[in-house]
Amino acid sequence: MGHGRLTTHVLDTALGKPAAGLVIDLFELPDGTGRIFLKTATTNADGRVDQPLLAGDEFRTGQFELVFHAGDYLRKQGTLLPQPPFLDIIPIRFGIADAEGHYHVPLLLSPFSYSTYRGS
Repeated sequence: MGHGRLTTHVLDTALGKPAAGLVIDLFELPDGTGRIFLKTATTNADGRVDQPLLAGDEFRTGQFELVFHAGDYLRKQGTLLPQPPFLDIIPIRFGIADAEGHYHVPLLLSPFSYSTYRGS
């Protein structure tokens, strides 16, 4: 069993706090074109998911995509968004090259910008 894991953390930079209640879908991209749905998770009060998105036997090398449902989250916060919103669905595609590594993919979010990086 591998020791690698995939985690995320979402921060609402406009409000200066964790993004609680944000829905995230995880997909695998086995051939680089098609997507296979793996799971849906929702962030907790700390903007994190309670369990790693992938760990143990589920964690493997390959191409993956996290899909953050930012528009729904922002609307729930009472944020006034243009129609259509500038940011609604935020997909982040990334590769896992080390089956023993910790891949942390955080999202820093506001209504008009986002950023990500490989965290620790």
